[in-house]
Amino acid sequence: MKRFLFLIFVLAFSLFFINDVNAQRNIVGAEPKTIKLDKEGFLKRVVDFENSPTQWKYLGDKPAIIDFYADWCGPCRRLSPILEELAEEYRDNIYIYKVNVDDNKEIAEVFGITSLPTIVFVPMTGNPSAGTGFLPKDILKRAVNEILLKTTEH
Repeated sequence: MKRFLFLIFVLAFSLFFINDVNAQRNIVGAEPKTIKLDKEGFLKRVVDFENSPTQWKYLGDKPAIIDFYADWCGPCRRLSPILEELAEEYRDNIYIYKVNVDDNKEIAEVFGITSLPTIVFVPMTGNPSAGTGFLPKDILKRAVNEILLKTTEH
């Protein structure tokens, strides 16, 4: 009986310890590097399409990628970890925003989003450009360097 109680104690302690380690891991460095935007955030950080519906004027202080996605979209889910990696790699140079089209139908409508995922590349000056469908990391990095950062480094 003592052996059984000892095993229960060890198992309970182990589960507590594992959960505590996972909780600490989630706090330290596991938070998303991408920034989810709702309409209010979009109007403040990207473009105020309500007050300037015919003119593109980017409001950010560094270039951005906007990922228009949906939770049910398979290619969107495959793209998400790649965007998290890019957000970490380029954290000082660009923003990576995520807009859930199911929760933000108005934004998707204003931008004419009809395919998912749609990736919009927003340089500091000039108009944005977009790509649709799953884009591999190397293509996204090339676009960041050539469109957003205007370099030829890979």
